[in-house]
Amino acid sequence: MSSEPLTIASLTDRVKSVAVGAPVSAVHFLGERAAFVCAEEKIAMADATGEISRLDVHGGAILCTASDRKRVVTGGDDGKLVALNAKGETSVLATDAKRRWIDNVALHPDGAFAWSAGKTAFVRSDKGEEKTFDAPSTVGGLAFAPKGLRVAVAHYNGVTLWFPNMAAKPEFLEWAGSHLAVTFSPDNKFLVTAMHEPALHGWRLADNRHMRMSGYPGRVRSMSWSVGGKGLATSGADTVIIWPFASKDGPMGKEPAMLAPLQARVSVVACHPKQDIMAAGYSDGTVLIVRLEDGAEILVRRNGSEPVSALAWNAKGTLLAFGTEDGDAGMLEF
Repeated sequence: MSSEPLTIASLTDRVKSVAVGAPVSAVHFLGERAAFVCAEEKIAMADATGEISRLDVHGGAILCTASDRKRVVTGGDDGKLVALNAKGETSVLATDAKRRWIDNVALHPDGAFAWSAGKTAFVRSDKGEEKTFDAPSTVGGLAFAPKGLRVAVAHYNGVTLWFPNMAAKPEFLEWAGSHLAVTFSPDNKFLVTAMHEPALHGWRLADNRHMRMSGYPGRVRSMSWSVGGKGLATSGADTVIIWPFASKDGPMGKEPAMLAPLQARVSVVACHPKQDIMAAGYSDGTVLIVRLEDGAEILVRRNGSEPVSALAWNAKGTLLAFGTEDGDAGMLEF
């Protein structure tokens, strides 16, 4: 995308439809191809022309997914953790010995990966060494820190920071309630969880100071860091809520920005990898591109369907892919 101002009122006529044919739970880019993760069994890979290939990856529901742009890794209710590469090749990374559901997965840039089944979190290094950690309750979310091999394990009443390669006791960050999705800020200074209640909770990692981010009408199911980690965009309201993280205090004592209001709830967000713009999907099927500086909007997809459930940019920020709960999907090339 060029650095020219966003002035086009609508890009809807430039969207290429992708016939996924099943509800979409996530989408990731592997190079210039989008991998649409279906709610059951399959991943559909498509390029900007809309040409599509479908791959069987699980024997049932796909419960979690993550990508490092080199591979897409999924966990299923068949107890398997499966990797898909850019060539469309799949491999089974792990199978749970008790055939428990694989609930969460996270990838590290050096090739390590983490997953969870029930209360147990697993990490396998790029050399194949495997470590386990038993959380105090069912694991709600996993995330690797951007520096070093440290894993955040979200669970009931807080988050445990686990160093798989160290004998030191894991560090426990306490906050009452059920913690689900978890994310580190790109600068490694903050940790944020999405809770079962309609709120976020955060910690400043230098001193574990709490950060409460509340006021949402619904649960936050999607979070995305803006370029450079200056803001955290979130779903859960009828506007995109963006919490400021540019200062050492993060959002403490500050009001969030509220952009792109609609008569529908924001269901998924995805910040651009290079510029201060983002894509937002809504519960009525609308997709917008929004400029963070002033809230200027471009329409990508009109309303009239089930909620948008997946959004992703390619690494260059030249392709945007989306998918919905009823299986409609598309790609937009800039």
